[in-house]
Order: sequence, then C-alpha cells, then structure tokens
Amino acid sequence: MRSRRFWNLVHRHARAYAVGYAAALAAVAMAQVAPWVLRAAVDGIQRQDPHVPRLALLLVGLALVEGAFSYTMRWQILGAAFRIEAELRRELFAHLQRMDATFFHRWRTGDLMARAVSDVRAVQRFAGVGLMRSFHTVVMVATSVAFMLTVSPRLTAVTMAILPLATVLFVVLGRQVHRRFETAQERFSDLSTRAQENFSGIRVVKAFAREEAEVERFRDAVEAVAATNVRLARVQGAVWPAIGLVLGLAAVALLWEGGRLVAAGRLTVGQLVQFSYYLARLSFPMIAAGWVLNLWQQGRASMGRLEEVLNARPRIADPKDPVRLPAVRGEVEFQGVWFSYDGVPVLRDVNLRIPAGATVAVVGPTGAGKSTLVSLIPRLLDPTRGRVLLDGVDLRRLPLRTVREAVGFVPQDPFLFSDTLHANIAFGGDGERVERAAEVARIAKDLGQLPQGYETLVGERGVTLSGGQRQRTALARALARDPRILVLDDALSSVDTQTEEEILRGLRSVLQSRTAVVISHRISTIRDADWIVVLDQGQVVEQGTHDALLARGGLYAELYEQQRLREALEQEAP
Repeated sequence: MRSRRFWNLVHRHARAYAVGYAAALAAVAMAQVAPWVLRAAVDGIQRQDPHVPRLALLLVGLALVEGAFSYTMRWQILGAAFRIEAELRRELFAHLQRMDATFFHRWRTGDLMARAVSDVRAVQRFAGVGLMRSFHTVVMVATSVAFMLTVSPRLTAVTMAILPLATVLFVVLGRQVHRRFETAQERFSDLSTRAQENFSGIRVVKAFAREEAEVERFRDAVEAVAATNVRLARVQGAVWPAIGLVLGLAAVALLWEGGRLVAAGRLTVGQLVQFSYYLARLSFPMIAAGWVLNLWQQGRASMGRLEEVLNARPRIADPKDPVRLPAVRGEVEFQGVWFSYDGVPVLRDVNLRIPAGATVAVVGPTGAGKSTLVSLIPRLLDPTRGRVLLDGVDLRRLPLRTVREAVGFVPQDPFLFSDTLHANIAFGGDGERVERAAEVARIAKDLGQLPQGYETLVGERGVTLSGGQRQRTALARALARDPRILVLDDALSSVDTQTEEEILRGLRSVLQSRTAVVISHRISTIRDADWIVVLDQGQVVEQGTHDALLARGGLYAELYEQQRLREALEQEAP
C-alpha cells in the first residue's frame, strides 16, 4: 500500500507493532525448534532412547510458549489496528465537518456512509491481520526454508521448485480481486444511498403509494450488490484451491523423493519427519499469503476511496491570516455581489447595506435568488464576484467560527436531530435560554400535546412534529444562541397566521438590539421591517419601506395585490 496517510497512522503505533513483531519472531523461533525435537524423538524411538518422554514434554512446553508469544503478537498488532480504525473514523468525520455545503451536493450521503463504514473496516483488517500475517509469513517461510536446507538441500530444491507457483497465482488473482472489490464497494454505496434516501423520504413514498415500487428498486440494488460480491467470491475462492493444489504437489514430490532418500540410507526417518513438519508449517503461511493478498488488495482499494474524500479541500475555509473582531456589531454589506451555480448567474451585481440592529426584509418571486443571498451571510456560500462585509471586514478574512457564531440561521426546511425537543433547541446554544427561546418561537405552547414535554423524542428529522412545529423549533434553536444577526429564510411558511402574529410580537422585543434579515412570501410578516429589498432575477429592483414601495406601484405592489387576492379567495372558499 503506497498511501502515506496509512503508514503515518501505522507509525503512530510503532511501539505496539514492534512488540507484536518481536513476539512473532519469538513464536516462530519456538515453532522452528519443535521439528528438531520431533526428529530426535522419532529417531530415539527407533533406538529405544529412554529420554523420549522428556522430549515429548519439551514439545508440549514449546507449544505453550509459542502460544503465549502468538497471543502477545495478536493482542498488540490487532489492538493497534482497532485504534487505527478509530483514528481514521475520527479523522474522516472531522474532515467532513469542515467541508462546505457544495461538497455534500456533489457527494451522495449513502456513498459517504459506505466509505465511513465498509472501507474503514477494510483498511483496519489490513492494518491488523494483513500486516501481522505478512510479517509472520515472511519470517516463517524464510526460517523454514533455511532449516529445510540443513536437513536436505535436494528435497528443498524439489519442493521449492513447486511452491513459487503459488506466487504467480497470487499476482494474477490479486489483480482480479482489486478490480472486483472496488466494483463491489461502489455497488454497496449505491445500496446505502438508496436506503438512506428512502428512509429520509418515507413520507413522500407513502403519500404517493410507492412502497411496492421502492421495494422493487431496492431489490434491484440488492441483487446488483449480490452479483458483484459473487463475482468477487469466485476470484477469492480460487485462491484457496490454488494454494491447496500447490501444497499437494509439493507433498507428493516430498513423499516420492524423500522415500527414495530414506530407502537409500541418505536420510533418516526422523529427518524425513522433520522435513515434513517444516513443509506442513509452510502450509498455513502459504494460505495466509493468499489471505493477506486479498486483504492488501481490498485495503488498497478502500484506502484509495477514503483518500478521495480526505484529499478533497473545502471551498470555504478559514483564512491564513484572519482578522479578529473585538465584538460583532452586526452590520452587513453586499458590494457588487455576483453568484453562479455551475456558470448560471443567480445573483447579479447586488449592492446592499444592512445597518447593525436593523430589520431588513427580502421579497421577490420564486427563483429570484433570495435564499442564495441570505446564505452568503453565514458564509455557507461565497460570492463568485464581489464581497460580503461584516462590520466592514470581508467575510473571507474572518474566522469561520466568528462568522457563524454571530449568525442564527433558520432555513425554510429545517433539520432536526433524532433527539429530545430540549436537545434540539439547545443545540449549539445556551441551555439556560431554551425556555425563553421556546416561548418567543411559540413552541412552548405545544408542550401539552407532547407526551414528555421538552424531553419528548422528536424522531429522525423531527418526523413526529408537524411542519409548523419543526419550523418553530428551528427558530427557537437559533434564538437560544443569542446571535447578533438573525436570518429567517421563509422560516414561518408552515406556521398558521395567528401563531405567526404571536411569534412576530415576541420577536420585536428580541430584535431591538439585533440585525435581522427576513425572507417571507407573506407581506404581513415583513410590512413592519425597517427596510424592504425586492429581488427579481438575481437583481435588486426596488428598495424602501412598505408604504413607499406600495406608492411606487412596482413589483412589490404587484406581489402585495396578488397576496391580498389569494387571501380573499381563501376566506371565501367553503
């Protein structure tokens, strides 16, 4: 394996590997002494030597000592491998936490999960069993061949002419294992993605009565995984019979040539037994060689897949020489801001200044670029051209932590964790502010409907809550952080009108000392804002107060009239 990252991980546990390899050497030494004792015992039986029982006890003792050293070898090296697995998982998770939002648009969640689970485990197996058995095999083969030469160079030459055939088979089969294992991992990633998306979108699946269709699609994915694993198993399965064939040929050659040497008096029965013992001792290392080859090929493929993720660099990161703000006041300014998705402009030359402590509303038709605009404030995105300033400093010159701790962001489709209501509100904020934040967001009034109040588990993505409850919980979570800047991206779209009015009354006192940027399709939500910005096709087309924009008779007035008409029709509907 050529991965520098992998060998750096191994190097961190060099002491454990050194102890394990030292124990392996000692275990091999005990294993290689045993054939000499066995030879003496066999020849002693022929001579009726009275020391044969002692030799038998010595064999037992050697086996016990070899077992103790083998245990130490496994304990040290396998233990280090499990620690490497834990470190690799932590490194991967921490790396993913640093990646920007666009990274997760390019990578499927199921694929990342497959790499974090299956590929990390494949690397662990090579770091443990693979490195342990590779060292043990090399030492065992080298010492066995050396001792075989001391018994009979002729027999050694005969058997060694056959055994290298195994190496050729390993190389040929190993390439197939590597290629098919990569394909199997890719199919497993597809399967993980299919399951993850289905579970996350279970409400949509049921609403459209697509259960049977999804079962069929999942069955196809399972069959694809099974088919690739079967093809992999065919190659892996060929390794063991190949080794057995080579060892069988070596055993036949040993019996044929060894029998002739014994009959000619050039070899004692004890020496033949000793040589046979060495050849038998080679059988497991030869089998282990095939096993290690499989682990190496799988580990190499998996480490390559992991490094594909680990080598990715976030497009949004901390600056090399960050500017430190003594305190965040909350002034936000957009200077000539452009933003494009895959070359398609979404924002065009936006110039806008939001004073600290002001409440600014952003409105416009669907697709105008409103969500993209406010996503630039917590630096979830960076402008393609232009600058976004916080208190007069370009966001790209500030530490990400400074920016994001200053901003409370509430998206239209909030994400809740599979935890308690209290834990979701307190996430990233001060637990002491939970109840106050819940009161302002009006989620506290629903506690009576929840079986365990704040300690009620909300389920994955808040599945046990209504859409309005999820939005109010997300709003409470943002308020509990006590941010200097509050960004609401149509955060009350699922809340009924009465509850919305209650929330807005509570927010007025909260927002007196904070900057607020509010996106809403309801004019009632933003009519009292200090300033209203109207976006259309990524450009600021109007700015002003509610009354001034209505008097102007432009796009804002048109949106206002459309909403009034909708509300009138809804009231007249039976």
